[in-house]
Amino acid sequence: MIKEIDIGELNKRIELNLSRLENDNYYRIEGLWAPAEYDWPGDKEGRALLSFMSHYKISGKQTECMPLMLEQMPSRTNKYLYFGPVAGDVIFEQQLSGHSWLLRGLCEHYEQFSDDFSLNALKSIAKHLYLPTMGKYSSYPVEREQIDVGGVSGSEIGTIDGWKLSSDVGCAFMSIDGLSHVYKITADEEVKSLLDEMIAAYLAIDKVRLRVQTHCTLTAARGMMRMYNITKNNYYLDGAKSIYELYVYGKGMTYTYQNLNWWGRPDTWTEPCAIVDSLMLAIELYKATGEEKYRKTGARIYRNGFSTAQRQNGGAGTDTLVCEGSPWNYLAPLMYEAFFCCTMRLSEGLWYIYENKVLLYTETEGKVVKDENGVYSDGDVVYAQVDQELEPYAEDFTETDGLRLVPIVKYYRVPKEIMEKTKQRIIFK
Repeated sequence: MIKEIDIGELNKRIELNLSRLENDNYYRIEGLWAPAEYDWPGDKEGRALLSFMSHYKISGKQTECMPLMLEQMPSRTNKYLYFGPVAGDVIFEQQLSGHSWLLRGLCEHYEQFSDDFSLNALKSIAKHLYLPTMGKYSSYPVEREQIDVGGVSGSEIGTIDGWKLSSDVGCAFMSIDGLSHVYKITADEEVKSLLDEMIAAYLAIDKVRLRVQTHCTLTAARGMMRMYNITKNNYYLDGAKSIYELYVYGKGMTYTYQNLNWWGRPDTWTEPCAIVDSLMLAIELYKATGEEKYRKTGARIYRNGFSTAQRQNGGAGTDTLVCEGSPWNYLAPLMYEAFFCCTMRLSEGLWYIYENKVLLYTETEGKVVKDENGVYSDGDVVYAQVDQELEPYAEDFTETDGLRLVPIVKYYRVPKEIMEKTKQRIIFK
């Protein structure tokens, strides 16, 4: 049996997310600009612009904040139109990462409006922030003490070999995404040379041993897919495939099709930003290859991984990890909302799902069975045993092995006070 995607549900998710952005001062012009001391220069502003553009592409309507943001941006940035310090001898990893989102937002804006400001800004940021890093990526520090640090929002952890590093290990390579979009627009061969250097360096890194962040890895792979779509060079496609295989089969993905925030740290949390990336990567690989395994993974991520990522207020938050080595056998919220990153990034995920909804159907067999990991599912749909307070929000019920089971309950339907005190048991051993 094939279960088509519920368009009414998707539209509700989109409506809730847009309402969150339009009605909280954090995303309005009066609260949009991050303070000067914020250690992720350009990150908030870039995610916000990309979020606004994602909703524009769905509805054709601009948020009130978006034109004001672009109008005020020159007065908030340095002379090269980027945030934070002017590039120097030390490469600031979090500044590169944050500005990848700003490049994405500017590129999306230019593609829709063909405006001079967006084009000039994306060119200037690429030239003055990124190109000076040419020749440095092979020196990215991979031989370092392995320490389990970092919150939902990463932080600076020190300087090694000319790199000011982040607890979001590898986040400098997030920029493959933003720079590939710049190359798509400008066809600048210097940008392509930088991209090729970054991609070669990142593919060579042992991501599991270094315990890199899965989000930045999946984002980098999406940039590789964009380069493949531009050039049709299989080198980029093969790189993206290798990251997909590592993520899906190398313990980067949970039993519920969510992500470990870092490889090798199953006691941490999921991150909706990475869940978005994983779905987009899977579907882009399907479009490029026609291989059904990619489409099926993308559909399972949407049906299961997205179920608990979005909250009733329209934002997105982090959950427990349900995977090998995890201290949890259940799904439950850890942070109600990562409003500073995931809520905004969810918008691009919702736009992408809206654009590709015909591919995101799930298939069921009409029988719920337990696999070798102790997880019950019916085809593509994962089942859980939920606390009584969650039952009114469940879609279906089944009796299996003496258990009362339901498909993973979608948190966007559940009031906060109920969501925060209940659990969804996934693993039965």
